Formats: sequence, C-alpha cells, structure tokens
Amino acid sequence: YEIANSIQRISDDILQVEEGSLYPALQRMLVKGWVTAKWGTTAGNRRARYYQLTAAGRKQLNVEMSQFERVIGAITRVIEAV
Repeated sequence: YEIANSIQRISDDILQVEEGSLYPALQRMLVKGWVTAKWGTTAGNRRARYYQLTAAGRKQLNVEMSQFERVIGAITRVIEAV
C-alpha cells in the first residue's frame, strides 16, 4: 500500500500503480534476487513487508534506465522531426 502511495506522491499523481500489479512484480523481483524482503512493524504498529534493492537489483535498474533513456531519446528525435 505504501509503495503505491509513494510512487503516486513522488510522481505528482502522474504514475498510479495498482496493488494488483505491484505485488506480483515485487514477487518476481524477489525470485530474481533484485530485492530482498523482511517483515516489520509500521509506525502505526501494523505488520508490513519492507523491500530493499540488492546489488543485482541496482545493476538491473541501471540496465532498465539505460534502455528507457534510449527510448526517450528516440521519441524526442521523432517529435522534433515533425
């Protein structure tokens, strides 16, 4: 819940991630070793699962960011050519 809210807040409500897609994605990242997870307690004394990016996850994030930047560059060139 908090992850989805944080994404929405940080992106100024531009990105809205549904929990139904977020948690399966986190599970896939756990399986791939890109994140670790541990159970803890929130400030409101509720049980919550906390996720942390691993070194392998940071490496994959850099790969994904590079690919994303290439796509953005290509889109920008197409728009500027119009």
